[in-house]
Amino acid sequence: MNLGNYLAAIEQADTYKRYGKVLRVVGLMIESQGPDANIGEVCFIHASSAKQRTVMAEVVGFSNEKIILMPYAEVTEIGPGCLVESTGSALTIKVGRGLIGKVVDSLGRSLDNTKLPKGLTNYLTEQSPPNPLSRPPIDEPIQVGVKAIDSLLTVGKGQRIGIFAGSGVGKSTLLGMIARNSGADINVIALIGERGREVREFIENDLGDEGLKKSIVVVATSDQPALMRIKGAYTATAISEYFRDLGFQVNLMMDSVTRVAMAQREVGLATGEPPTTKGYTPSVFATLPKLLERTGTSSKGTITAFYTVLVDGDDMNEPIADTVRGILDGHFVLDRKLAEQGQFPAINTLKSISRVMNQIANKEHLEAAQELRSLMAKYEENSELIQIGAYKRGTDHEIDKAIAYYPKIQRFLKQAIFEYITLDDSIKQMQKLLNGGAD
Repeated sequence: MNLGNYLAAIEQADTYKRYGKVLRVVGLMIESQGPDANIGEVCFIHASSAKQRTVMAEVVGFSNEKIILMPYAEVTEIGPGCLVESTGSALTIKVGRGLIGKVVDSLGRSLDNTKLPKGLTNYLTEQSPPNPLSRPPIDEPIQVGVKAIDSLLTVGKGQRIGIFAGSGVGKSTLLGMIARNSGADINVIALIGERGREVREFIENDLGDEGLKKSIVVVATSDQPALMRIKGAYTATAISEYFRDLGFQVNLMMDSVTRVAMAQREVGLATGEPPTTKGYTPSVFATLPKLLERTGTSSKGTITAFYTVLVDGDDMNEPIADTVRGILDGHFVLDRKLAEQGQFPAINTLKSISRVMNQIANKEHLEAAQELRSLMAKYEENSELIQIGAYKRGTDHEIDKAIAYYPKIQRFLKQAIFEYITLDDSIKQMQKLLNGGAD
């Protein structure tokens, strides 16, 4: 046994505990005098009540040599003079294979009040994105299990996709379908800023027992402090990275990245940042690339990421939607009109794109997808003339063909919520439709 290493570790160990005291609380912000701490470090605030409650908080800034802290929980029992203890480290969570099938909060604690299994390891929630030159190119498709996506918007292993939609158009239901049907080894699902009622409904109805068996769900509801909502996104991403480094093909599904941006805006405004575009602070637009670039391919495994983007008033060009679309490798647009017409999933395939499809699909698949898109575009372009009866059949051969194929294409794009279709079957059905074999 080499005692020298242990002795050196003892020599370097810091045996002092550093404390400060709370000076004031303003909104989300706690200001304290000391202790010595760096940005991102976790501190414990010891409440002065008889319950001796401890509140976790994170250092988010400094002002006139005072420390600005943001709590992970409500601060009802915090008052002037409460002790602030520095931990000397950033937030870590427990992660391992024992988490599969569990529902946890932003700090990695079990939500059903059961103890986490043994054998988990500590893992930092904030990691650096992989080196760009260490990322292998995306060259292999992954089964999503949704016909409209697998056939016309094929997703590659390690691709990052944005699902853009207004409220109530079917984002959560689509995520549940992907979680159940996809070809990934593990799903990590982050429900950020969701209504409390929807969490259990999503787990029981949309995800189901089959989906939960290969999933880890991270929950940060809308009533929780802004920092907990931000950390929910970081925790889910860290869990995905852990399994990617073990060589797994991981699906990360985050609903929604817009609410992460809103939480970051709250933190930024509380620490004194100026509001810029639509009230969003500069830190929001700095945080989004750091978070989204952590997913994707690495030399060991892949994280295929699906981020939902809640667009206000169905405006696809609002600041967060525009920023996220520029970072990701493709976007699926869910259309309220299609949802109102009873089409599910309500994906507007003409407005959606998968930026890596040309690299991962074979020639026959690409030709069929292009032909189907052309027919849909031709019908869309002339839809008003067709619907009011102003178009006479025989005037244009291409429009005639688009009209003939339109009902078949609509039937093809529809899919029942619990209908399971493989990637190969989706492509074969599309080719059969174009060859006149579909009903």
